[in-house]
Amino acid sequence: MTTQTPHPTVDIAHLRHTAAHVLAYAVQDLFPDAKPTIGPAIENGFYYDFDRAAPFTPEDLERLQARMREIVAADYPMTGRRVTREEAIAAFRENPYKVEIAREIPEGEPITLYTIGEFTDLCRGGHADSTGAIGALELLSVAGAYWRGKAENAMLQRIYGTAFFTPQELDDYHVFLDEAAKRDHRKLGHDLDLYHVDDLAGGGLIFWHPKGAIMRGIVEQFIRDGLRERGYLPVVTPHVVHENLYATSGHLENFADSMFGPIDVEGQTFRLKPMNCPGHILIYKNEGRSYRDLPLRYSEFGTVYRFELSGTLHGLTRVRGFTQDDAHLFCTPDQLQGEFEQTLDEALRLMKAFDFDGFEYFLSTREQRGPTDEIAEAAIRKALESHDLPYGIDEGGGAFYGPKLDINLHDAIGRKWQLGTVQVDFVLPERFDLKYRGADGADHRPVMIHRALAGSMERFFGVLIEHFAGNFPSWIAPVQAMVVPISEHQLDYAYDVRDQLRARGFRAEADSSNEKLGYKIRHWKTQKLPYILVVGKSEMAEGTVNVNERGVEDKRTETVDAFANELAERVASRR
Repeated sequence: MTTQTPHPTVDIAHLRHTAAHVLAYAVQDLFPDAKPTIGPAIENGFYYDFDRAAPFTPEDLERLQARMREIVAADYPMTGRRVTREEAIAAFRENPYKVEIAREIPEGEPITLYTIGEFTDLCRGGHADSTGAIGALELLSVAGAYWRGKAENAMLQRIYGTAFFTPQELDDYHVFLDEAAKRDHRKLGHDLDLYHVDDLAGGGLIFWHPKGAIMRGIVEQFIRDGLRERGYLPVVTPHVVHENLYATSGHLENFADSMFGPIDVEGQTFRLKPMNCPGHILIYKNEGRSYRDLPLRYSEFGTVYRFELSGTLHGLTRVRGFTQDDAHLFCTPDQLQGEFEQTLDEALRLMKAFDFDGFEYFLSTREQRGPTDEIAEAAIRKALESHDLPYGIDEGGGAFYGPKLDINLHDAIGRKWQLGTVQVDFVLPERFDLKYRGADGADHRPVMIHRALAGSMERFFGVLIEHFAGNFPSWIAPVQAMVVPISEHQLDYAYDVRDQLRARGFRAEADSSNEKLGYKIRHWKTQKLPYILVVGKSEMAEGTVNVNERGVEDKRTETVDAFANELAERVASRR
């Protein structure tokens, strides 16, 4: 895939935002009844939401795309002008969505209208100079979307598209989409028998099949081993608790839209837990603490529940119930820097173990900075700088209780995923009145660090499946070796080989089906197993196996013991 061609004056986000205006212009021309709402640039493209009674059809998208190309060819200049709030409201008096936006623009912030051809939009800016800067575009799909993402608001129609500087970049994007489709974790999850979502149970809830559960257990154990080595203590907290806990923590105030509704229990109100941190705080608070007890590190593979709109659910990567590799550290202010740095070490260890690279780091600040934010941000900056890691700033992206470090990574085909996060928190210790007795005999307030390095195990596995395209390394593959007899006469020997491998701790199976050898080998190749071990008369006589290794053209014959030693080395080295 070629890299994106730079443009002398326009970045790709501005180009795609201009394409969103072009789409709205085309919709206005062809479907005057549709009311445009918002149309931002997004990663790999753009969208625009419209209020229209009749659904947009595939044929409508073809017409719109043709009209958009005419608008691009006309090379209309993008012109902008500042207006008053009253002028903006008057300009869009027939469009309640634009009027709502105009009314909510903060005092003192400029209000601007931008025009291409005969289309004018309310917009803060960030565009190409003219529509002709768009070298290639394509409309991709239509989906439903609530106005401002709230279910109580009107359902709109969202048209997705993409735009590039050159036609070659669009061709490359199609190659990328084809590769992404081959790696789709939803299809591979079904084909490899890893998990499913069942309509009878409800969307966004994952049922892990044996193979998926085996893989998940291996990854969790790898993480647990690292936690144990670093002195973390395991804890377990309830799935349902009284909502007073979340009133105290502030989640009910700041996070209610993402929580499942109240559950009445004998006249009292309980909630499914959306976060593990309040439960860990109660364990800390259950007894008096001394500075000698700190740092205190609690870890839990805690399952939490978040209310996600049905239209946003997506396989493993956007769910309603998920398990976090969650941990919370309680430390003195003097210990904060060291604890944050060792947590960053843990994150790097985890990501590198799964062959990820191309990391990106962002310091996410709080919208409303508190007096301790400077201390928290300084700890994050110093940790990154001590590891010589470049980072960006995400203004306002922090949690309500503190700034955080977000770790993004790129997968095998260059897609960016946000997984790990580490947060510094002075707020919840204050809300829960947490204390420790200092060396001076006085009570002091601890600092909290929240960390989930894989993040959601569900999302992490969705990313893993797509990163490896289902070709999992031997150490995490649910079945490491399948022993395939040429005929039923070698079936007992196949079981013996399987049992020898199992005795060495490997995940081995034997194929007892009556299918022909060619069919069996083709089938197990589609299951993407690391090794298929074929056994016939000569292998049975000599105590060997014929090794078919995934991705290796040449076959080889080895003793069972020699193969087991090779597999052991692969697993130990995580290659």
